Amino acid sequence: MAPYFLQNLIPRGERHENARPLLVALREVTWVQWGLYFSGWLSWTCDSIDFFSVSLSVTHLEAQFNRSTHDITTAITLTLLFRSVGGIIFGVISDRYGRKWPLIANLVFIAILELGCGFVQTYKQFLAVRSLFGIGMGGVWGMAASNAMENLPVEVRGIASGFLQEGYAVGYMIAAVINLFLVPEVGAGWRSLFWAASGISLFAAFVRLLLPESAMFLRANAIEASMGHDSSKKTKVFIQEIKLMLKKHWLLCIYGILFMTGFNFISHGSQDLYPTFLTVSKGLSNRDSNIAIIIGNCGAVAGGVFAGWSSQYIGRRLSIIVQVIIGIMRNSLAFIPLWILPTSFRGLAIGAFCIQFGVQGSLGVIPIQLAEMGPPAFRATFAGLVYQAGNMISAASAQIEATGGEHLRKTVVQDGKLVDVPDYATVQGILIGATAAYTIIITILGPENHSSRFEKHKTAFEEGAADDEDILAGKDEVTIEILSTDGSSTPEQKQPSISKAEIA
Repeated sequence: MAPYFLQNLIPRGERHENARPLLVALREVTWVQWGLYFSGWLSWTCDSIDFFSVSLSVTHLEAQFNRSTHDITTAITLTLLFRSVGGIIFGVISDRYGRKWPLIANLVFIAILELGCGFVQTYKQFLAVRSLFGIGMGGVWGMAASNAMENLPVEVRGIASGFLQEGYAVGYMIAAVINLFLVPEVGAGWRSLFWAASGISLFAAFVRLLLPESAMFLRANAIEASMGHDSSKKTKVFIQEIKLMLKKHWLLCIYGILFMTGFNFISHGSQDLYPTFLTVSKGLSNRDSNIAIIIGNCGAVAGGVFAGWSSQYIGRRLSIIVQVIIGIMRNSLAFIPLWILPTSFRGLAIGAFCIQFGVQGSLGVIPIQLAEMGPPAFRATFAGLVYQAGNMISAASAQIEATGGEHLRKTVVQDGKLVDVPDYATVQGILIGATAAYTIIITILGPENHSSRFEKHKTAFEEGAADDEDILAGKDEVTIEILSTDGSSTPEQKQPSISKAEIA
């Protein structure tokens, strides 16, 4: 008999026997729920714009600070290293105090730092600001994913996961568009990209300000208030429960970090140095490079939404594995050679679309897989920890490729002359192929909790939260109305099944 982790890859009918059709579930989503989802998506999109501002500006930053590609990519490495700090800090704050105000504070923080990036004058100042920016950036994903996913019906979460994750690709596209049309036209040059990113982050904070707190936190606060628990009591319980959670789930946390390490290596290995690869190794103009990036990220969006949708029917892990195999592991036949071998704009653009369809397609399942796999009461903490710790381990992706390119070189024809350039194509192909194989193995070995009703669990500041027990199913109902932005009640958002015994 096959091992359990292999048997569990087979789609199980009982996961869907009580599920509503997707279109029916979509029609039942309220405007407030859509608003919360959009806010999470927009926050993650801003995160991407802010991050890829450096990747798109590498050549400009080299000239500005008179530094090598390796030195400039140190800023990318530092950002990724410090993201784990932000993931833990803001994840814990979000699970304790709610999704709304911690996310707003986080977005304002990164907006200030991104604004500061546009004013730096020295290389050391740039590294310092990008390091601090990593802390702010690290906090966004866990809160954005929790804010978006926990307010949607379970039948919608697969496709919603794919589109949410591809806010990262959309953000890259927006940054490329700004870099294509704004940067060459203004005197500030590359600095204008950072300033524009700062303004978009402030807009995302304003959008979140207009929306109410997540429904599950309003429910939990109402229960705690009825029991006479003040803020100090909730904080004491929270600290106790998070200790119990770590004691109970330490092995799962380690697995989650190893799981996300593979995905982050694939993602950053195929994206962070890609603009430099196009301009330096392939000789494309900045204009054609930006257009190729936009086309590649269109493939990312398509792949992510497709994988998220399919995961609702064939399972999270199987969808990831299929997407990686189709999109990446066939590199020996098509994708990676198509990505790295062409020298024309058309060939490189097609290759970019194909590789990102696979890379970001597999990542499209990540928001819902982590939400279902992790401790229900600590979704923001768990997701932020494992996602950003994986980022920390893969932080040197761009520097690995830059160093490899310095040692592995080739000769190309540019303007009728033979020029010696770094062979980033081969280096990136090797890195992505190796990490894709690792990712498939670690995914097969891992757990899955398809269609988990995590929104029905206790919040992290309620006693018993670390026990992971569903306290709502099958109990008497007490409903709590959620207010829309104009102050009117939205009955569709009433929360089901709170035990009266819990409030008494």
